[in-house]
Amino acid sequence: MKRGKRYEEAKKLVEKGKLYEAKEALDIIEKFPKTKFDETVELHVKLGVDSKHADQQVRGTVVLPNGTGKTLRVLVFAKGPKADEAKAAGADYVGAEELIPKIEKENWFEYDVVVATPDMMGVVGRLGKVLGPKGLMPNPKSGTVTMDITKAIADIKSGKVEYRLDKTNIIHLGFGKVSFGAEKLLENYNTVMEAIIKAKPAAAKGQYIRSVAVTTTMGPSLYIDQK
Repeated sequence: MKRGKRYEEAKKLVEKGKLYEAKEALDIIEKFPKTKFDETVELHVKLGVDSKHADQQVRGTVVLPNGTGKTLRVLVFAKGPKADEAKAAGADYVGAEELIPKIEKENWFEYDVVVATPDMMGVVGRLGKVLGPKGLMPNPKSGTVTMDITKAIADIKSGKVEYRLDKTNIIHLGFGKVSFGAEKLLENYNTVMEAIIKAKPAAAKGQYIRSVAVTTTMGPSLYIDQK
């Protein structure tokens, strides 16, 4: 696969086969040739677990101290006072059953996170085939099925991210923007890594963290030394 000139320039800054300290890796990322947009800095963590087993799932949420650099649009399924609370808390969209045809038939996806009160999950469940594949289905584990709508919206807007294993036992997530600078990125990185380490399942055997890599949207990967 042929890479662009900018990627090749960035690659010259990365020493092949070297394991970097997290701060050192983020300092290098800051020196990558700039793109026309503010790239997301990504984290890819390979774990020594088997996601096929329910007792080895790794999933949770964490609020990044410096946010994600992205303003997330929140859709809330709620009725009555809870719908009013959602609007007051800054939800971008609030509704109930009337949103089902809009989402199903009009392919309406102008939101990044869906939150629902528990009593609305019967309604939201009807959208499982549509929201599920896009990773938008509300879930109690990620704090998106809750009666505390105000806190859920505040956390999302202030930089809450969800981490979860994919089928290859890797966690992928963005933890900031290149423009944050290495110090703020390091704070976010440490917060995420602490959460993933704390989430180690009791059933996990052997080495838990297999590899950790950081990269940018369009840049090469740097592997982190996990002592």
